[in-house]
Amino acid sequence: MTDNQFFGNLQDHFDKSLPFVAYRKPNLNEVNAFLQSDNRVYKTINFQEKGFIFSPFNNLDDTILIPLEKSEKINLLFNFSNIEKLSDLVKNEDSLQKQQHIILIKQGIEAIKQKAFKKVVLSRKEIIDIENRNTIDVFKNLLKTYKSAFVYCWYHPRIGLWLGATPETLIKIEGKRFSIMALAGTQEFKGSLDVTWRQKEVHEQKVVTDFIVENLKPLVENSNISETVTVKAGNLLHLKTIVTAKLKRNSTLTDLISALHPTPAVCGYPKNKAKQFILENENYNREFYTGFLGELNLENNRSPRASKRNIENRAYTVIKKSTQLYVNLRCMQIKDKQALIYIGGGITETSNPEKEWEETVSKSLVIKSVLN
Repeated sequence: MTDNQFFGNLQDHFDKSLPFVAYRKPNLNEVNAFLQSDNRVYKTINFQEKGFIFSPFNNLDDTILIPLEKSEKINLLFNFSNIEKLSDLVKNEDSLQKQQHIILIKQGIEAIKQKAFKKVVLSRKEIIDIENRNTIDVFKNLLKTYKSAFVYCWYHPRIGLWLGATPETLIKIEGKRFSIMALAGTQEFKGSLDVTWRQKEVHEQKVVTDFIVENLKPLVENSNISETVTVKAGNLLHLKTIVTAKLKRNSTLTDLISALHPTPAVCGYPKNKAKQFILENENYNREFYTGFLGELNLENNRSPRASKRNIENRAYTVIKKSTQLYVNLRCMQIKDKQALIYIGGGITETSNPEKEWEETVSKSLVIKSVLN
């Protein structure tokens, strides 16, 4: 399939008000799409379905499903130049929004000092007029600009239009084996990965990793924690740790998601208290920002390892269900000819409100760069 055919199919589906999702996994050239044949809203019941899911921040709300059985699946080998280069942007500051967000951060710090919770992730929303921007062109810009991110364009006429380039994996699971990414801490990339991290950011990363490990204990066996490394995502650096494990026989994907989402990286710790503070104080609905999205129970064909003792196995393949879910960060919603850009950051007792504001400004450039 050619570029024109692939993106033409997306545009045609959008013009007909039919749901679709198009996406590319990190560091790959293949772009996949599910084109749903009707405009019904499907929801996952127990994460046993096959297709592509989109789940909101509030884990009490429904997870939306684009079912494989109701969709045409198409793909494209994307050959555009994949150089991570940001457009030159000026960090514009809205003084009122800055004041409001700093007040929110101070409220979060005070709540932590009062022992309400240990960490909370606080966010805000910027609105940019994009009257003359074509959505599919914005998606192409994301693909070209952010090779190492999970890049997507998701649309449902009854729910909304979202695009993003997220650096964070929630879960990758095949059979009973899975991996989870703990990603926290942020600073601007200035030409090198060899940087010094503040104690606040190291602590923030440890909170996320410890939460994941502790909540997995009843569900898994054979767990392993990688070293923490510095990784680049667009114009930013983060701390990353990978946790791998195997689900126990009676544990399910539903159990795993329930235990993890929302993680301290997007909500806070303890989870329920931090989430309640967010819902009561952020003064806007995150919707799908800091939720998760990705492939659900798609079949992967793999050839078994051949050996001299079992040569006949070379003629067979093993079919396993694979799920790959990503946290919905660095994203925007397109609504009424405006781009609603969502950004936030983790707050601890030692947070500096002014620096936390600056961090959200830097994060906003990831999406703003593709709107020029």
